[in-house]
Amino acid sequence: MSQDTSTRGRAGSAATPDPDRPASTPGAPDSPTPDSPRVPRSPLRRLRALRTLRVLRPQAARRAWRRWQAGHPDAARGVSLTVTGVALGLVLLALLMPNKREQFHLASFTRIPVEALLGAAVLVALPRRPRVAVAALGGVALGVLTVLNLTDIEFNQYLGRSFNVILDWQLLDDAQSYLADTLGGTVALLAAVAAVLLVVAVLAVMALAVIRVGTFLGRDKSRATRGLLLVSALWMTCSALNLQISGIPVASEHTVTMLKYHEQALRSTIRDERAFARTAKADAFGNTPGSELVPDLRGKDMIFTFIESYGRSAIEDPIMAPGVDRTLAASTQALARAGFHAKSGWLTSATYGGGSWLGHSTFMSGLWVDNQNRYRTVTSGDHLTLTEAFRKTGAWDTVGIMPGVQKGWPEAKWYGLDKVYNAFQMGYWGPKFSWSTMPDQYALEAFQRLAHGRKHDKPLTSFVILTSSHQPWAPIPKMVPWDRLGDGSAFKSIEAAGTKPQDIITDPTRSREEYGKSIQYSVTALTQWLQRYGNDDTVLVFLGDHQPIARVSGDHASRDVPVSIVAKDPKVLDKIADWGWTDGLRPAHDAPVWKMSAFRDRFLTAYGSTPHPRKS
Repeated sequence: MSQDTSTRGRAGSAATPDPDRPASTPGAPDSPTPDSPRVPRSPLRRLRALRTLRVLRPQAARRAWRRWQAGHPDAARGVSLTVTGVALGLVLLALLMPNKREQFHLASFTRIPVEALLGAAVLVALPRRPRVAVAALGGVALGVLTVLNLTDIEFNQYLGRSFNVILDWQLLDDAQSYLADTLGGTVALLAAVAAVLLVVAVLAVMALAVIRVGTFLGRDKSRATRGLLLVSALWMTCSALNLQISGIPVASEHTVTMLKYHEQALRSTIRDERAFARTAKADAFGNTPGSELVPDLRGKDMIFTFIESYGRSAIEDPIMAPGVDRTLAASTQALARAGFHAKSGWLTSATYGGGSWLGHSTFMSGLWVDNQNRYRTVTSGDHLTLTEAFRKTGAWDTVGIMPGVQKGWPEAKWYGLDKVYNAFQMGYWGPKFSWSTMPDQYALEAFQRLAHGRKHDKPLTSFVILTSSHQPWAPIPKMVPWDRLGDGSAFKSIEAAGTKPQDIITDPTRSREEYGKSIQYSVTALTQWLQRYGNDDTVLVFLGDHQPIARVSGDHASRDVPVSIVAKDPKVLDKIADWGWTDGLRPAHDAPVWKMSAFRDRFLTAYGSTPHPRKS
């Protein structure tokens, strides 16, 4: 059989195929195609040929597209206009996107953005290559703004505020940890990967969309200019007449407004950092000697307890309130039978929906700690906390019960805690309840066993953080007999039979119902513990750290949380008789509302502390 496959010959001669050589099989490695050269067997030549293929294949695709255009001109024109229309729609969507979920309605997207007019004018004026470069950069910038708006939407939904580009990055890691604890590590990993891919996709798609719009405008600059002048005149008319749709101006400056907002937030954060550092150094009781701190509480076992997400909505929302109010009423009566009485009021928390540590530090320090930078500043200083005030007297030992702490917690020193028991030091071998490492009833029993119930030379001041009412409020623990708590294994069947997070996490009504049940559980566990283990010298101060997320509390809920002081000794409550608080565990609707940061000084003053200010 002939092996000669050369096509070289005399000038003008045609190559004659060898009749003895088999025809090339389509798809075979050595079969040449019309748009690609044959790949030789030599490794070096094969590498060079593959590089050539990478260049030729996009060209082949373009040639195929042009052939299809030539054969189907109407369809090609329709496809081109559709792609351009989608690109323009994406650009307008990004320019008009609100940063709050409740603002998503038709009127928000029926406006004329002035930023689109300015951008179009620039693209029309530029030659092709600079136009493509500017369009790509503008698209990436628009993508960044879109990502910020999407992040703002989630932050407003969960924390009641916008995303702070300086302070809030570490909260993203906390969000992933929350997902891992709630829905599992695989879901958390997939969510993180999806978030990264979404950001990359938004940036890329917005860049391509602006490039596409710029290319469309550049095809016929005279027509584009006339259209641009017409829309600009319409924008100016709407602006001059203040035309509105559903109360929203048609002439929009939304993107400019958002950029100004983020720029002002950055400036405010930088200024606040400097100002708060000076504020944290000043302290009305900073130089008060221990002998002059809380003399009217000498001999009392003090317990400061936070109930996770225990907000005003739990008591006043029509879905949650009936069950919670019944629990508060029943608990008030049960405490009264045991000799305890209570007074309750409202405090406005420094945080909302999450960031519990901000509420804790605000209440205990008397400083308004509403962001992570302030938290770092205050916990690295020596501003007096309530627990430190009791420790400073030398008349109390201090302890922290922290079932939510699962790693090192250096803030314990700032809080003035002699000993801290974290999630791994309470002897719990039962199941986690979603994010919560253990039921509140078990944490309180461990508190009794490890600290409160032990013999000690001094009274005890305790800082207790309860976690069973942490979102997603599924599954929720149930009360078991106190003498059968053991190592927590009794909760295994309760957890297994409980509601799963995925069953309620997207259902606002069910979330409200389950949230209310979780508050009932936490209040019941705490008040039963007090009835069981409290004595004549026990004083309990308990409150919520913040309101639950907007999906539960509503888009315009206040930041108020209930606070109660409970004691057997009538002199303890007599000291706060002039506060105007409501008798019992349920504060009246019109009970006094203070900022959470005001409580420390009022409390210290009410119980006989003498101010000795320390200036900044």
